[in-house]
Parts: sequence; structure tokens; C-alpha cells
Amino acid sequence: MNIAVVGTGYVGLSLAVLLAQHNAVYAIDILPEKIDMINSGLSPIRDKELEEYLASGKLSLTATMDGASAYRDADFVIVSTPTDYDPEKNYFNTSSVEAVIAQALEVNPAAYIVVKSTVPIGFTERMQEKFGTSHILFSPEFLREGKALYDNLYPSRIIVGADQDNSEAKGQAAVFARLLLEGAKKEKVETLLMAPTEAEAVKLFANTYLALRVAFFNELDTYAELQDLDTESIIRGVGLDPRIGLHYNNPSFGYGGYCLPKDTKQLLANFQGIPNELIGAIVASNTTRKKYIAERAAQKARTCETENQRGSCTIGIYRLIMKAGSDNFRQSALQDVIRFLQAGQTGSVVIYEPTLEMDRFADCEVIHDFDVFVQQSSLILANRMTPELQCVQDKVYTRDIFATD
Repeated sequence: MNIAVVGTGYVGLSLAVLLAQHNAVYAIDILPEKIDMINSGLSPIRDKELEEYLASGKLSLTATMDGASAYRDADFVIVSTPTDYDPEKNYFNTSSVEAVIAQALEVNPAAYIVVKSTVPIGFTERMQEKFGTSHILFSPEFLREGKALYDNLYPSRIIVGADQDNSEAKGQAAVFARLLLEGAKKEKVETLLMAPTEAEAVKLFANTYLALRVAFFNELDTYAELQDLDTESIIRGVGLDPRIGLHYNNPSFGYGGYCLPKDTKQLLANFQGIPNELIGAIVASNTTRKKYIAERAAQKARTCETENQRGSCTIGIYRLIMKAGSDNFRQSALQDVIRFLQAGQTGSVVIYEPTLEMDRFADCEVIHDFDVFVQQSSLILANRMTPELQCVQDKVYTRDIFATD
């Protein structure tokens, strides 16, 4: 089987590696440095399993910038390009996905296009109508950052959406599902074949539920902190109800990253004209939480000041990344916390983020030496505690209760 995977972010690269165990796979990107790394057996993304599989040299995987040649003999073209949320249009920007579909079908109209990018509900059917073909499928991904290949090897479920009135499209959806199962290590995986619009809805509703869970435990924590209650005791007591469970319950400064912020906003946009209260409240709750964290930090900062040194407190931001072992801080909650602190003119703010090569970020000084950062910071904000911070925990403000992501 020949497969072309467009996009070498964590979704695309993990899929390319998974499928290249048993198929000839081309990973397509426009960045020469990524192409060189992948072809040298190196992962451009921090992911333990990805790094190990690429280094093994046992994959039938070739990275290329020549998409057209990769499409020519492909049975499946998998699209995993970014679809960032556009706040002005109140919608995902799907232009990169549409461009790949157009080019792939022009080069090889017999190929089946599998959209893995997160898209608005109804997108796949619109593309089928636009290009006059049923050869466009949608298959949502359910991957954690830093564990993308692991989650493909041990998937919670496999879902493929295809035109249910077209027997050939349904058959190809089943073939693609089998390819994912063939590459997985997990023996029994629930597989669902459905219409593409329902598959798109699964993705957005699943991520919005996860955002809801984050927001719920964050609001629980806000209440407990202001009422001087033990957050951990309350969460453990709540979570022992088997209908709720002791998982995905660790308070944070707010949800962020690649998926939850944009997916919740996109689902809310899809609800336009449809009665709802909860979906919009999830988005609003996350903003409220970040404002609350900034306000608490400002209060603590003021205790660092003396009457003769007003404004002398320096707030240190320990890491912008969303979770341990990550190199991504896109839309991380701390970036909004920084903006709220700056709007409130709360002392000065410095950042310790070793993955940043620049000296300034978000109009703040970036300090690359941890010891210098600690020395300069009167108060340290940490979304997640690490062993590195234990020696200065008296300076640290965090809501990390269980030391998990």
C-alpha cells in the first residue's frame, strides 16, 4: 500500500511512522530541516516513541517536499495540516487542507483523501460537493502531545467517516481502519464507521468535554482556595465516585495547547443559532480562570513589596510549555496570565523557558539560566511543579495538586 501523509506535526508524523511499519509512506513537508531530520532517523518533535521508531531504521518512510510525486501512486493521501482558529471569521482556517485536497485529486483522482486535521462540523461533506467526489474521508485523531505515537499504537478507538450511501467509499473507510489496526500494538480496538459529519462532531465534542472537565476542576480549586479549603481532599472525595473517576482532575492555570482552545471555540461557532449554555460557559470559564490566577499572583506580588519599594517585585514565569516533556507552548494558559499581569501593571515579569532562543518574549525578558531566574524572581508562577523547583518552593505559586498533566 502506498500512502502520502501531508504535514509532519505530531499528528502527521506519528501516523506516518505507524503506517510505515507495513506500508510505503511518504511524509510531506515544506521545511527542508524537517525533511533532513526525518530522513536521518531523527524526530523534529519531542516524543519518546517517535524518536525510538525513527532511529530504528526499520520503517519504509521517506520525507519529501515533492507532494505531487508522492500523490501520484498513493492509495491514500492523509491530510494533517494545521487548522488554526480564526477569531475574526469565528471559524477554523481550513485553507491548507483544501489546497492539499485540490492538488492531490488533480494529480491522482483515484486516491482516497483522509482528513486528519480538525475541521468544522460539515466540512467533509462540503468538500465532497465542492470537488464532486466521495473520495474524501474524515478520521479524527485522539492524541496527546508528547505521546502521539504511543496513542496511535494503543488507540482508545478508531473512527472513520465516509459517505454512507456509497459502498466503495464505505469499503475504503474500512480498509483505512484496518491499516491503522495493522500498525497498532493494542489487540482489541473498538472501530466505528460512520458518516463524516458525525465523525467531525465526535472530535469536537470529545475535546470540548475534556475542556469542560479541566474547567470544572479549576473552578472547584478556585472555590477551595478562596474558602481556605483543601482542594486535594475535595477532588479525591469527588473522584472516588466511579461515574467521575480519579483522572484528568489536576487543577491548572487553564487549558491551552494545540487542541482544546481552538476546538471549543469552533464547536461554539457551530452552535450558532442552536440553543446552548454549557458550551459557551466552558470557553468563558477558561478566561475567568486565567484572570483569577493573574489576580492571585498580583496579590502575592504586592506582599513582596515594601512601602519604599513599590513596584519592585519581579514575577518569574517558570516555563511556558503546557506539560512536562513538551516543547510546545502554543496558546499556553501562562501566556494569557502574562498579558493580564501586564494589563494590571503588576511589577515586572521575566520568563524562564530554555526552549526559547530569543531574549524577549511577550514584551518580557527571557532568562536562560535557571539560577539567575530564581535569584531575580520574588514570586515564581509554575503551571506544573518539577523537581527543579523544589529547592525554591517557598517562592512558587502553583495550583498543581497531583503532579500530573
